[in-house]
Amino acid sequence: MASKKAGRGAHAAQKTYDYIVVGAGSAGAVVAARLSEDPRTSVLLVEAGGSHKHMSVQVPAAFSKQFKTERDWNVLTEPEPHLDGRRIYHPRAKMLGGCSGMNAMIYIRGNRADYDGWAKAGATGWSYDEVLPYFKRAETNSRGADEFHGDQGPQHIQDLRSPSLAVKRLIEAAAATGLARNDDFNGAEQEGTGFYQVTHKRGSRWTTADGYVAPAAKRSNVTVLTDTHVRKVVIADGRAIGIEAEVDGATVLLSCNREVVLSAGALNTPQLLMLSGIGPAEHLAEHGIETIVDNPNVGAHLMDHPMYLVNVETTAKGNLAEAETPKQLLSYLALRRGILTSNVGEGGAFFRTREGLDAPDMQLIFAPGYFWDHGFGTHDKPAVGVGCSLVGSKSRGQVRLRSADPKDQVAVTFNYFAEQDDMDAMVAAVQKVREILAASPVRDLVGTEIHPGAQAQTREELEAEIRRGVEHTYHPSCTARMGTPEEGVVDAELRVHGVTGLRVADASVFPTITHGNTHAPTVLVGEKAADLIRGTE
Repeated sequence: MASKKAGRGAHAAQKTYDYIVVGAGSAGAVVAARLSEDPRTSVLLVEAGGSHKHMSVQVPAAFSKQFKTERDWNVLTEPEPHLDGRRIYHPRAKMLGGCSGMNAMIYIRGNRADYDGWAKAGATGWSYDEVLPYFKRAETNSRGADEFHGDQGPQHIQDLRSPSLAVKRLIEAAAATGLARNDDFNGAEQEGTGFYQVTHKRGSRWTTADGYVAPAAKRSNVTVLTDTHVRKVVIADGRAIGIEAEVDGATVLLSCNREVVLSAGALNTPQLLMLSGIGPAEHLAEHGIETIVDNPNVGAHLMDHPMYLVNVETTAKGNLAEAETPKQLLSYLALRRGILTSNVGEGGAFFRTREGLDAPDMQLIFAPGYFWDHGFGTHDKPAVGVGCSLVGSKSRGQVRLRSADPKDQVAVTFNYFAEQDDMDAMVAAVQKVREILAASPVRDLVGTEIHPGAQAQTREELEAEIRRGVEHTYHPSCTARMGTPEEGVVDAELRVHGVTGLRVADASVFPTITHGNTHAPTVLVGEKAADLIRGTE
C-alpha cells in the first residue's frame, strides 16, 4: 500500500489539499477513496494508527487478540452509574481500516425502520429506499446481485467457509423455540434466526483498508499519512481551513481549500470538535478552549448496544478451544478453512422482547466457544457462548474532554440501563437463551451453565448478574448526530452547524443507533458522504 508514514510528513505539511479526511476507518477510508476517484482533486487521508497487516487482523478468529495492543485506543469508561460503578473497557481500533479490522465481521445493515425513522425525524435523503443503493454499491456479495445486494463493490461479503456444528445446532434450537429461519438478515425481513454473512474474502478478514484505501493509495492524487495524531481542526473566519497535527514530533498545519471531513469515530470525532472550539461552551471554558460554536449536542446522545454473554459447557467438536492446534493452523494457512476462519459470532437471531416495537430489539450472537471479559476470560472446559445484544437500547450517555491535551483520552459514560426498559429486555433475552439451550436440537451438546449460572433464577438475581457481567457490542454512535442546530451537530448533508467547510462522516452522525452491528451502516455513511461532498447526491 502506497501510504506515507509520518517520517515523510514534512513534505505533506507543505502542501494544500482539496480534501482532508481524518480517520481511515469504516467511513473515512470510504470517503477518501471515493473522493479520489476524481483525478482533478487531491485528497489527504490522516490516520493516527499504522498498518492493518497483522495476523491477528487477518485471521478472523483472532480478533480479540488485538485488544489492549498498539492497535487499540484502549478506552476505559467513567464509573458507570447503573453498573455498580464498574468502569467498562471499550476497545477502539487504531490502524488503517479502523474497527473494520478489529470487529467480529458480522455484516448487518440494521432495520428498514431505522432509516425511515431518521428520514421522518428530519434527515432528508436517509430513508431506507434512498440508502439501499449505497449498501448495494459498497458490496461484492458472494451470493451475487439481487434486489437487496450488489456484486461490484469494494467490500467483500461472504458466507462462512467452515461454520461450526455448535452454531448450526443453536440455530436449529432457536427455530425450534419459534423463531423463523432467516438466511438473509439484510433482505426483506430482519427477524428470525440463521448464520450471519461476514466481511471476509476467501476465509480472511476484509477491511475498508483492503477494499478502499489500498486501491486509492495507488493514485497520484492521494496521500495517506499514518501514525499521525490530529490535534484539532483549524478554523478561520468561520471556515475550516485545515488541521493541526503532530508529524515527526512537530506540530504542523495541513491545509485544505475545500473541506475537512472528520471520520475519527463516535468517541474521537466529538473530542476533535470540542478541541476545535465546537461544543458546549461551559465545558470548553473549563478546559480553556475558546468557543467558536456553542453546541451542547457535541458529545451528547451517546448510544451503544449493551451485551450480556450466556456461556455453557459443551461436548461439541470443532470448538474455538481447538483453534490454535497445529492441524487448524495448517488448515488456515494452506486452505483458508477450519476453525480459524470463524468470526466467533457465527450466527444468531433477531427478535422482539415485547409487543409493539417497530423493529426487533434483541440480537443473539452464537459463538462456538467461551467468550467472557472481551475474550480475556478463560474456562477449563469447552463452552459455547450466546451474546444478548440489546439492539433496541434506549439509554444514552456522553463524551466529554478530560483536558485540552489532544493525547488525553476522552471521559466516556455510556449510562447502560439508565432506562428500565433496557434491563427488562435483557432479562427477557437471557430467559429466551435458556429456552433455546433446553431445546432438543442442542440439548445433548450443552451442560453446566457458567454465566449467569444456576444460582441466578429470580428476576432480581438475573438483574444483579447482568449488572455485574454486562459489557457491550462495541457500537458507540450518535455523538455528532444529524439534526437541527438545536438537536444535532450536523445537518442531513453532514455539514457541521455553524462552520463551513467541515463535515462529519462516521457512526457519530447516526440520529439514533441502528438495530444491529454498526460497521455496514458506517460504510453507508462514507459512501453517501462522498456523493454529498461531490454534489452528485
